[in-house]
Amino acid sequence: MIKAMAEALFHNRKMAISSDQVVENLQEHFSNIDGTKPDEIGMALYGLLLLLGGPFFLLAPPGIRKNLIRRRLQNSRIDLFQDIARTKGVILAGYYGHWQPGDEAENFDNPIYADLDFELPAQRDRSAPGERPVRRETGRDLTSRAFVGHDAVPEETDVIVIGSGAGGAVAAAAVADEGHDCLIIEAGSHYPSSRITHEEARMTARLFKDGALQTTADRDIIVFQGRVVGGSTVINNGICLRMKHPGLVHPDAEDVYDTWAGMGAPVSEADLASSYDAVEQALEVSEIDPIVGRNNGPHLVDGWNEYAAQSSDPMDHKAVTAWFRKNYGPKTQDSECVYCGYCNTGCPYGRKKAMPESFLAHATSDARSKPARILDRAEATEILWDEGANGKRIAHAVEIRLKDGRKRTISARKGVVVAAGALASSNLLRNSGVLQSGSNISLNIACPVVALMPEGMNMNVWNEDQMATYIDRGDFLIESHFQPPMSMATLVPGWFEDHFERMKNYNRLVSAGVLFPADRLGYMDNGKLKLKIGETELALLRRALATMTKVHFLNGAIEVYPALLRGQTLTSDMNHDEIDAFYEKAIVEPDDVVLSSSHPHGGNAINMDPEKGVVDLNQRVHNTTNCYVADASVMPSCIRVNAQLTTMAMAHRALAGKRRFG
Repeated sequence: MIKAMAEALFHNRKMAISSDQVVENLQEHFSNIDGTKPDEIGMALYGLLLLLGGPFFLLAPPGIRKNLIRRRLQNSRIDLFQDIARTKGVILAGYYGHWQPGDEAENFDNPIYADLDFELPAQRDRSAPGERPVRRETGRDLTSRAFVGHDAVPEETDVIVIGSGAGGAVAAAAVADEGHDCLIIEAGSHYPSSRITHEEARMTARLFKDGALQTTADRDIIVFQGRVVGGSTVINNGICLRMKHPGLVHPDAEDVYDTWAGMGAPVSEADLASSYDAVEQALEVSEIDPIVGRNNGPHLVDGWNEYAAQSSDPMDHKAVTAWFRKNYGPKTQDSECVYCGYCNTGCPYGRKKAMPESFLAHATSDARSKPARILDRAEATEILWDEGANGKRIAHAVEIRLKDGRKRTISARKGVVVAAGALASSNLLRNSGVLQSGSNISLNIACPVVALMPEGMNMNVWNEDQMATYIDRGDFLIESHFQPPMSMATLVPGWFEDHFERMKNYNRLVSAGVLFPADRLGYMDNGKLKLKIGETELALLRRALATMTKVHFLNGAIEVYPALLRGQTLTSDMNHDEIDAFYEKAIVEPDDVVLSSSHPHGGNAINMDPEKGVVDLNQRVHNTTNCYVADASVMPSCIRVNAQLTTMAMAHRALAGKRRFG
């Protein structure tokens, strides 16, 4: 089925590798993904085969297969068929994710890269003044001493921290700073920079939950989350935005602090600002240098400035345009970003100061009398409770399951911190009897808009940071972004020869994504996130995509390819009213557009009232004495901006210097 699909999708185009190689690539890719997702994709392929005619499809010439795909998948308005149509991205990943056996040097002549005129980082000429040489620095990697082996799992410890990402790592550092024995439980494996490569397919399979194929229950939204020591901080772009920051957040944007206070969750702005300061200092957060995003970054800002100058909307005039602040510090030769463009599959150069290189290193330092330790490839399945004298439950142990299936129970002498991420923490707490957990989950939803620049205008934006600049328009954000070949192929919309030709123009592409809130629309059901966006969100999405399309054209683009399932093209001769009308017609329901999110939050909201929230103002689970939640799940509503820094600050606010465990 994979071979037949590849032959149809690339019909009448000269493939750089054979369809048999695409099959081999995908077999290898799925063998690297843990869990049931490969089985789900397999079932989807069986469904696809039946939908396209069963054995007839396999036996038909590629041209006939192409027509069947176009009629039943590309042009369908049936939800099930639209869901199955997304399987196209799997085939494209098998083609553009081709990797020849060996390391980077063995792929300098990779036929896919040669066809796209793409160069791997070690091939790139960095001899010009001001350029930064591409060089590995592994000195900040965690060593084996930070880990507990599966045959040496302790029977008890003082505090168990579940999750090693943005919240868990900060929480673990705070617990260790108070002198407690601390064991960090992480479901993913440890991938230090020395193990990270530019093999996109393998890194995606190993570092992401479900191999980056996790979706909401109805498959309308892809949800990207890290499943690795360090969590999503290992596979994100290091963006550090505060909920409220003069000059960096739209002045008329929702005041999230006021919203939370009105909901019964008054979080002190001054206290959280202090935690923001402490986290930023620890990570040495600073604005990135223009050289790292020299093309795609200015393209967005310059286009926006043209757009805002023509607009009569005060929100546009007040919009913030800025370069991202990131955790790449300090700005020294061995730690500066070398803008390889591979942030989303881990930093192989040891430059990004993610959790393993910062708070986890701090927590597990051998300079301590009681260094924290990490138990990776171990999933927490239930928190066990004792009944306290005052009727409140006491967390006394955590049940875990090791990767090989063995189960262990680890006692917690002093307490438990839950920080496995919005979705996993909600599942864990529900499995542990906290039945109100898992409701009112928010997403920041992203939708990419790719554009083609004029012939001869090679932007080569793959030779820079993936995300450089942003626009805060108040009700939505626009963020510049670009990806290496495999990931970019799944973002570039289009079918058959249209998609092929768009990728052939890889060097002339620029891209940005709109980011809009889906506030408290989701909930966990049987372990899956259910979230359906409505007309309010779709109207905002249409307006945001139309705005980004105009921005592209105002800065010289000749074609724009929004992430629509059908793969339509907009051209530079369209006026603004025509662009608006296009999106009104093209987006009727969520299935019409490709959506994703890297920022799930909520599910265990802070609230003074136990009937309205899961944790109290100190982030302790209501009606318990020693169980805290320290991740994005405690956020009562959508925070609108990238969630990494706020997650860290909330964990710091709850636990740093508070002596929660005596």
